[in-house]
Amino acid sequence: MRRSLPVDAAPPVAVGRGEAYENMRCDVCGSGERDEELLLCDGCDRGRHIFCLRPIAARVPTGPWFCPACAPRSKPVKRFPMTQTKIIDFFRIQKGAEDVEAEKCGIFQDVKKRRKRPLVMHKKRRRILPYVPTEDKVQRLKQMASLATAMTSATMKFSNELTYMPGMAGRSSNQARLEEGGMQILPKEDKETIELCRTMQKRGECPPLLVVFDSREGFTVQADADIKDMTFIAEYTGDVDFLENRVNDDCDSIMTLLLTEDPSKRLVICPDKRGNISRFINGINNHTLDGKKKQNIKCVRYDIDGESHVLLVACRDIACGEKLYYDYNGYEHEYPTHHFI
Repeated sequence: MRRSLPVDAAPPVAVGRGEAYENMRCDVCGSGERDEELLLCDGCDRGRHIFCLRPIAARVPTGPWFCPACAPRSKPVKRFPMTQTKIIDFFRIQKGAEDVEAEKCGIFQDVKKRRKRPLVMHKKRRRILPYVPTEDKVQRLKQMASLATAMTSATMKFSNELTYMPGMAGRSSNQARLEEGGMQILPKEDKETIELCRTMQKRGECPPLLVVFDSREGFTVQADADIKDMTFIAEYTGDVDFLENRVNDDCDSIMTLLLTEDPSKRLVICPDKRGNISRFINGINNHTLDGKKKQNIKCVRYDIDGESHVLLVACRDIACGEKLYYDYNGYEHEYPTHHFI
């Protein structure tokens, strides 16, 4: 049984209530088992398992927790208006789509030229592919509006790059050479692909993805078109901070950015205030075979111009309508995923 309390708070005195706590059962499933995952409401003292909540909670929160009956009534999800001007302002879209078309043609022609070169006798490296935006502009507006809806619900601002805020880790701290064991350098051809995708995003040509709400999983991301294996999906973005500053953070989307030998220099990405669609891509259940089969995205850290970046790339063909999943425990195996669907 766990009551969420501030880290430094003293344990509550439960005189005369010890027996009641011993017989505590989950209000949803009726079971008193797994009491280490049974949350006690700070309002009514009733209990609920973290996996019986909707959406499911990954871990016991560090701050106060109230059951649905005691919690302040949450506002219904307000859909972001499908108005071009509002979407342009929210995503800070730049004008000049014709420029990116020329860039796309140049990049794709360059790729074709490279393929015509004589074959050499070594293992062919799999290159990252640029995503293919939806041609229908109305559908693209729908895709961006779905992301804006999720972000405004989470009180987030859109940022398609890593942000370095005062009081957190400075940009000079992000040195890929400090990675324990070394970090792979992003090849030139793949870097060109990432730059192309960033340029397309700035022009409002987003990846063919929709953000939808699921009662069990919360906001999730699904493909709005067929996506080929090795297609670039997004860079994981947000505020960069030192890991030691986020040990007791309730944000469930913190991503490892830099694993240094010195623990005090380890960096994480925190998309609680700023970020992009990567914040809403769900993780697989590492403890079941069915969970592992769902994975269709891989999360890879690369050295790009001397700095660490986290890229999300399709690891197999993804069909239109399929939800996107990746392994939250690709590096450190510390994220609790045993209750994930």
